[in-house]
Amino acid sequence: MKITSRDTRVVPAPRLKLALTPLALGAMLALGGCFGHDGEDAPMDTTAALQSKVQNIVVIYAENRAFDNLYGNFAGADGLSTVVGADGKPTAAYIPQKDRNGQALATLPPVWGGVTAPGSTVTVSQAQSAGLANAPFNIGTAFKASANATIDGSVVTRDLYHRFFENQMQINGGKNDMFAAFADSGGLVMGYFDYSASPLYKLAQQYTLADHFFQGAFGGSFLNHQYLICACAPEYPNADTAAAKPTIQILDKNADGSYTSNLTLSATSKASALDGAPSFAGSGNITPANYFGDNKFYAVNTMQPAFQPSGNAPADVSGNNALYADATKNTTLPAQLQKNIGDLLSAKSVSWAWYAGSWNAAVKDGQQAAAAKRTVIYAGNASGVAATDAVDFQTHHHPFNFYANMDPVTHASDRATHLKDYDDLVKDAAAGSLPAVSFYKPEGLYNQHPGYANIANADQKIADLVAKLQASPQWKNMVIVVTYDENGGQWDHVAPPKGDKLGPGTRIPALIISPYSKKGTVDHTQYDTASVLRLITRRFGLDLLPGLKQRDDALTAAGGQPMGDMTQALNLQ
Repeated sequence: MKITSRDTRVVPAPRLKLALTPLALGAMLALGGCFGHDGEDAPMDTTAALQSKVQNIVVIYAENRAFDNLYGNFAGADGLSTVVGADGKPTAAYIPQKDRNGQALATLPPVWGGVTAPGSTVTVSQAQSAGLANAPFNIGTAFKASANATIDGSVVTRDLYHRFFENQMQINGGKNDMFAAFADSGGLVMGYFDYSASPLYKLAQQYTLADHFFQGAFGGSFLNHQYLICACAPEYPNADTAAAKPTIQILDKNADGSYTSNLTLSATSKASALDGAPSFAGSGNITPANYFGDNKFYAVNTMQPAFQPSGNAPADVSGNNALYADATKNTTLPAQLQKNIGDLLSAKSVSWAWYAGSWNAAVKDGQQAAAAKRTVIYAGNASGVAATDAVDFQTHHHPFNFYANMDPVTHASDRATHLKDYDDLVKDAAAGSLPAVSFYKPEGLYNQHPGYANIANADQKIADLVAKLQASPQWKNMVIVVTYDENGGQWDHVAPPKGDKLGPGTRIPALIISPYSKKGTVDHTQYDTASVLRLITRRFGLDLLPGLKQRDDALTAAGGQPMGDMTQALNLQ
């Protein structure tokens, strides 16, 4: 019998000739299925099977796509057919996008600044994007009439903002009906692609696609990369009095003086989403003091690491100073001290590495003097788009580089062991010497981020890496998880479960590729980004990061269920 994600296997109790007292029956059941019946296997010890069969876990982390944006039409998934009928019109289940006054929008707003990125071979202007129906739309075909434009996976579309409080305002308590109202990209939030011809889509059809996988934290890439390794938000001690005082957000308050999760609109913000993007009194990078109830400041939007490669150049390049970012910049985050998954793996002597596309080139680029032009870090082409000779390395996508125990001077050996280049990943896979846990982060050109990357380049790069991993001697005992950091500001129709103050946020895609995956299956189990940590924790018998318990406690307190650990997508019998 094939077990799909919705199946449950009930092992019949053995037929007994003698009646058992409740005490005796309870004792028998406590044996955990040591008896069988009619050839049925005893219930499986999932942890033992996982630890016996899976020796390598590889996490591939792409960028900024909501589930509906790429996989909304995937057969068997909780997709767009729920809210869009065969005639292309919204069903009764669709919750229309609302204006900022709470009324349904007559049409979607224009895409502010136009649909396509500068330098694109296809151009759709702001004016040509106006008047779309209040409904999800196919980006590829929506602008044929207005601009004679077809947008395929090779075209770079404009970026959409994706920030901590804005994401919560868009989700609007789970109705997902304020995405257009609180976007800087107007109606583009409602767009999706026909992704069915892509290599990753075909891998999803062959292996397992998780369709209830949510970004671990609200907002953007920076915070979700941090959440991927620590199930936490980075701290910024004494942010209000720091010499490099960072930007602290301004929020509306409740009657009792506590903070809401709504940014305060500026006095000049447009009243209607049809007239322009919103503006806020203070949408910075740091939460107000005590937002999380512990009198601390936390970084929730993009900050820069204190070590190179960083978006902030060295203050000077004398001696070892070139290895550090300028600490006087208000976006340089103090080195972090919280416990992360790398610490737990190292404590158990389990090998691990973070592999990054163009890592070696970015390290070298980051050690230049501030006046020198950077050619790798945040460096696209003349139009600001990533290219083969301008790969647009994103320094805030590399969370371990934010930690004090990766200091390039005092922990140089640890850096060399754990922070590596993509070329090392390819060599290690071919040699069968991958560490037990591997993370891979593509550089900008290959990460699918709107604004500077297209879909096709990343899709082919990641599929090519999967093929290399499948050719590795370690493949037979490997689990590959391909997922995304966050939704990139894009709408999705499924409400995130109610968790804690960090998240979870919007639904994103996740593929589980393994000899042990339930092949050709859509897994409907509830997951979030930290389900990757749960899988690693269970496989290697690690201590539980505090954020994992915090999330599950919050979910159950709200009447929900804990997050799965991705063993639900595996057939380990």
